[in-house]
Amino acid sequence: MKYVQLLLLTVLVLSCGGRQSASSQAEGDTVSFKYATQLSVVRYEGYTVATLKNPWKEGMVLHQYVLVPKSQKEVPMIHGATIIRTPLSHSMVFSTVHCAMLMDFEKQDCISGVADLKYIKIPWIQQQVQQGKISDVGDGLSPVVEKIIDQRPDALFLSPFENSGGYGKLEDIDIPIVECAEYMESSPLGRAEWLRFYGMLFGCEQKADSLFEAIDKHYNALKALAKNNTQQVLLDKITGSVWYVPGGKSTIGQMIQDAGGHNPWASDVHSGSVSLPFESVLEKAGEADIWLFRYSSDHDITYDELLSEHHGYNQFKAFRNQQVYGCNVELNLFYEETPFHPDWLLNDFIRILHPELDGLAPLRYYKKL
Repeated sequence: MKYVQLLLLTVLVLSCGGRQSASSQAEGDTVSFKYATQLSVVRYEGYTVATLKNPWKEGMVLHQYVLVPKSQKEVPMIHGATIIRTPLSHSMVFSTVHCAMLMDFEKQDCISGVADLKYIKIPWIQQQVQQGKISDVGDGLSPVVEKIIDQRPDALFLSPFENSGGYGKLEDIDIPIVECAEYMESSPLGRAEWLRFYGMLFGCEQKADSLFEAIDKHYNALKALAKNNTQQVLLDKITGSVWYVPGGKSTIGQMIQDAGGHNPWASDVHSGSVSLPFESVLEKAGEADIWLFRYSSDHDITYDELLSEHHGYNQFKAFRNQQVYGCNVELNLFYEETPFHPDWLLNDFIRILHPELDGLAPLRYYKKL
């Protein structure tokens, strides 16, 4: 019987690859997050475990990381987790949002390569690529793997998508993949709070915590200024045959409410966008008082140009009353800044909805047509 027990124990150890399981770890200190719900962090002696929830499968884990200082020789092995030696100093960043974040951290020198360069409007990044100091690895969905291997980065920063099928060859080159799932948070401050996690990766945790604290304070101070009113706000415009409107649980929908406005789809349960035909949007939001939309152009759009895109736009009350505001993403850093600076966008919303309020910053992203 003793022999059988020993044999079973040996098989069990071998099947676990000799790794320490998460359940056998010593008790750690849980990092408290104020708003973020898709992320949990526990500190242990000599290392930190960060767990990302799967936003599309409740109760499941998207990814788990073990953050170990580079100065530490001993590396704990936790089954199924990805080891990241911190601080990161030579990473591939596949989105303009996280490039801008690293510039906020003053860690832009940690960017060794980027993907989808045409969508990155940060002048410094463009300049560094032209000078050959930052590598352009091509399309984010099908990057040039050989270029990535040549750079020998210490991590790849990618945004996960539902049913994407994984990351292809990038999963086979033994470089840690950091899955940037903060965009699936249901609140703007929840998304911004991921700054604290990224700060842990790049060795600037204190700076990241201070930055988020300032954003949190500013956002809530602005929110306190805005008074609820009955003004309905219509977002964006038709793309092809579909109009994407913010769901009731979306971050942009919540920001409209925080600014004192009303999202016509506030009762909707989606945390992202809802795709609707033009007729459904007209029926639901035809009497919206204010219309805000994003667009891409080398010049500011006019009412005539807007109407030429779709003849039905003049049926909206906001169009007839000329209460339309456009955000030209080619002429500002909307996509780079707003995910981690929701307070700046909230300022725009409040200024538009409450022109009587004093002390607000000028419009940063939106401009009246």
